[in-house]
Formats: sequence, structure tokens, C-alpha cells
Amino acid sequence: MDNWEKINAVQRMQDFIEAHLNLPITLHMLANVAGYSPWHSARIFKELMGKTPFEYIRVLRLTRAALKLRDEDVKVVDVAFDFVFDSHEGFTRAFSKQFGMTPQYYSKNTPPIKLFLPSRIHDYYLILQKGEDSMPENSNVNTVFVQVIERPQRKLILKRGINAGHYFEYCEEVGCDVWGVLTSIKEAIYEPVGMWLPKNLQKPGTSIYAQGVEVPADYKGEVPEGFELIELPPCKMMVFQGQPFEDEKFEDAIGELWDVMKKYNPEIYGFTWADEDAPRIQLVPLGYRGYIEARPVRPVNK
Repeated sequence: MDNWEKINAVQRMQDFIEAHLNLPITLHMLANVAGYSPWHSARIFKELMGKTPFEYIRVLRLTRAALKLRDEDVKVVDVAFDFVFDSHEGFTRAFSKQFGMTPQYYSKNTPPIKLFLPSRIHDYYLILQKGEDSMPENSNVNTVFVQVIERPQRKLILKRGINAGHYFEYCEEVGCDVWGVLTSIKEAIYEPVGMWLPKNLQKPGTSIYAQGVEVPADYKGEVPEGFELIELPPCKMMVFQGQPFEDEKFEDAIGELWDVMKKYNPEIYGFTWADEDAPRIQLVPLGYRGYIEARPVRPVNK
């Protein structure tokens, strides 16, 4: 059986689970979309995803339930039934086992937890096939939108790496669970980001690349174990946003934007680079909005 046949079969199961997460799902349903026997479908799913189909479904439902409890004024019992748990008690047991607290406690206090945010298996293996350094250097660049925004005084919850210079190295060093924890922080004022830290924000023995999320300057909430809370002063950020792209072509989109940023002169807008003022950040590449990065700037002295 060809490796890409397995990957595509598991991707079809992933897509089916996503589309039917609030409905009962059986192994026979997954086998039908995969195109293999139930036994073989379950085997290749665990081989590539590291979880059985029902382990995957359970933790994904619990993650979505946690987000609903965090963001909406809902009853625990209603959330339990929304995500196909047979009873309030069964949901509470499963939630407590997964996150170390009851859903009632989480709903009232919303501390950071480790959410399960799986990647699309097809995209993951596409990255491995292309390699980490395959960004095009001389791309046929489409229009890039540039604007300068104000960032207020704020704090940053971050997880440092060791030697990582970019996303792939960071994931190898730190793992893939960081994003789930950052996404769970209710008080976040922006979405989680990858970042390149200026020297004044790095610590000896830690990497230039990290992941984090910004929270209000008066944040008094919990800092997850292994994470750090630092202060960031007000600053200006020059934001670069590329054109929408097909999701599987995200590497091309990143490479095109990087090519623009390397050559860009911020004095066109009356600014100069100010990398010591804040981290340079990258947002998750989502095809519908285009790839986005931001770099700190200051007005040019007149």
C-alpha cells in the first residue's frame, strides 16, 4: 500500500470526523470514507495519528467542549449532550481525566489547559516531503498589503525553545502541545503567534524563536507550567499580508512574503525598523486571509 494512499485515507477520516463531530460516529462510517476494512482503517489511523479513531474523537470533542464552556454561557449538561456524551457524569469523568479539573470548575475559572489541536495529516506529510528549507527565493510575487498598527502596553505569555531558529526546529525541541495551551488562554487580546525575539528579550541558553500570546497589561491570571510572563511596551508594528492562497500552497505564500519583506524599505511610510521594540511575529498561515507577518517600526526622526 502506497504511503500517500494511507495518508489520503486518514485525511478522509479526519475530514469526516470534523464534519460529524456532534453526531454519533462508528468505525464502519470511517471505514467507508477511508475505502478500507474497519480493522485496516483503524490500524492506519493509529499508525499516522498516534491515537485510535475513538481516542482522537474523544479528545477532540473534549477540546471543543472546553472552548464552548470558556466562551459561552452554557450549562455543562447541555455541552455534554452537544458533544455526544451519554450523561453529565460520563462527560465530567472524561473531562476531568483529560484536563485535570471538572468542567464546572473550568467553566467558572477558565485556567490555561492543553487543548488538542491536530494538524491535517495531509499537510503535515506535505511539509515533510518538501523539507524545511524549500521556500522559493525568487517567487512571482502577488500584491502584498502593508499597514502600520499600534500595539498597546501588554504582557506576553511565551514558551522558549533552546536553539530553534524557526517553527520546524521549535516543534522538534518543544513539541506540538504549546499551541493548544496558548489557544486556551481566555484573556488573550490577539491570537497566538510564532515569533522571533530580539536580543533584549532573549535569555542565555534559549532560542530566538518562540511561541506565545499577548494578554492585557494588567493580566493577573495563571501562567502555565513551563511558560513565562514578560512585559511589552507600546510599539508600532508594520504588518505585511499576502494574497489568499490554496491551503496546500502555504509554503509558497510564506516564501513570497519573505521575499517582499527582505527588500522592503519602511521609509516609504516614514518609518525605520525597530527590532528591539518587540518580537517579529508570524500568524498561522490560513489560505482565506493570506499569510501575515509583522515587524516593529518607529517613525523616522525629522
